[in-house]
Amino acid sequence: MRPTRLLAALLLCLAAAQGLAQPQAPERWTLTILHSNDVHSRLQPVNRFDSTCTAKEQEERQCLGGMARLAHRAHAIIDEVEAARGNVVFLDAGDQFQGSLFYTHHKGAAELAVMNLLRYDAMALGNHEFDGGPAQLAAFIRGARFPVLGTNIDASGDADLRGLVRDAVVLERGGRRIGIFGLTTEDTPSISSPGPGLRFLRAEDAARPVVERLRREGVDVVVALSHMGIARDRALAAAVDGIDVIVGGHSHTLLSNSAPNAEGPYPVVARSPGGQAVLVVQAYAYTRFLGRLDVAFDRAGVPVAWTGDTIPLAGDVPQDPRVAAEVARLAEPLEALRTKVIGTTAVELPHADCRRGECLVGNVVADAVLEKVRHLGVTAAIQNGGGLRASIPRGDVTMGQVLTVLPFQNTIATLAIRGRDLVAALENGVGASESGSGRFPQVAGMRFSWDPAAPAGARIVAVEMRDAGGTYAPLDPDATYRIATNHFMRRGGDGYAALRDRAIDPYDFGPGLEEALAAYIEARSPLHAGLEGRIRTK
Repeated sequence: MRPTRLLAALLLCLAAAQGLAQPQAPERWTLTILHSNDVHSRLQPVNRFDSTCTAKEQEERQCLGGMARLAHRAHAIIDEVEAARGNVVFLDAGDQFQGSLFYTHHKGAAELAVMNLLRYDAMALGNHEFDGGPAQLAAFIRGARFPVLGTNIDASGDADLRGLVRDAVVLERGGRRIGIFGLTTEDTPSISSPGPGLRFLRAEDAARPVVERLRREGVDVVVALSHMGIARDRALAAAVDGIDVIVGGHSHTLLSNSAPNAEGPYPVVARSPGGQAVLVVQAYAYTRFLGRLDVAFDRAGVPVAWTGDTIPLAGDVPQDPRVAAEVARLAEPLEALRTKVIGTTAVELPHADCRRGECLVGNVVADAVLEKVRHLGVTAAIQNGGGLRASIPRGDVTMGQVLTVLPFQNTIATLAIRGRDLVAALENGVGASESGSGRFPQVAGMRFSWDPAAPAGARIVAVEMRDAGGTYAPLDPDATYRIATNHFMRRGGDGYAALRDRAIDPYDFGPGLEEALAAYIEARSPLHAGLEGRIRTK
């Protein structure tokens, strides 16, 4: 054999031996996914009503969550996983905007500053990110140190957002490639303010080609960041092959294996059209929980084992000092906002009778809610008297007074409902009047009479609904009416099971009640209001 051939043969043998000595790709590898959703501007800790904690509640250690606690727990887990040479990503499924004075005053800048400190890896756009219009959202995206994803958003017709919203991002962890794309509820044009230049495409139609592209590019795992709600997430999993994990938001669903009030297990295991497991997770809202999902994938990138849960961020969880300091800085101007005069009222708006009959502050709040969502085809509103916590004296009205009347940061919920089911809701409202229950209904766009001496469940005597011309007509039990309430009642709070179980096309996450009331008073100052016979006793 010639020396050159001999040398070549030796080199080939050496190369083969080195190849045999190299470790094979592991059979399994694990990815840790940390996630939040629907923070809704709750940068500070919240109480059990998901409202910003008062000083007294803080002293009594009743406060939960807050972005500083979320940061502490998330960063501790990231450090732990990375120290063990594991793989981890930190994601948000949208609706960081809207829900507290941080958003009212800073218009997204506060959420941006805090999110950048938390070091998110990607975020999906929620519908409330569009509440301030495209220009405000564009400023947020430009300042974000993380990708902002909207796979089903066509921004080509909007000058502010064109080219800013990404359809997907690929992250590398430990030599693996993780493809992430984001979906926003298609209802956004009717529940927010995206402007005429944006189009929201059907999620499945937009997701399918992006997932196929990511798979062609050789990603190991595909994660959908979805702001569409748990029902739509299940539908997405069943319609589109190639998705491994769906990190959800929008429906404020608590999935957990340990929380007593969980709405389902963590994760929910759906199936793709091809039969592969698709893991669906969500972590309630308002920074009360941090989601953690650990998934083991085989060599082909198929989920084969998983564990995890939503982690409560209780009062004993430390707060990240940098994030806490930034939140405190951003909170400084909010006290001035609370003392800001937003309008005047020519009459006192008392609340003392709101649990027994028609009350003036109840009329004004119900009118304000109706006015805020009338453009959505809503014709009536119902508000529980127990949600009205204070009176407003005659004279100047401050934002602080509005927040005292409506301290729970409830959002406006809209729904369609049959007439007979609306009567059932009113029956619940008057069913415990003798005990002074907070469920007693204050209304707008309708009026009713009731008999307190009749047995509970049979007290409503008559209901009339007001039309666009202001004329009242008897309620039709078979007709469908579009009404508004607050999200607490719509989800069955205060016994309003009819609003929970018989709602048609409900949406629970509209503007805050306090925002609606403040705008209503400001627009009508000096406010003149009086009792109108909306609620009559037989």
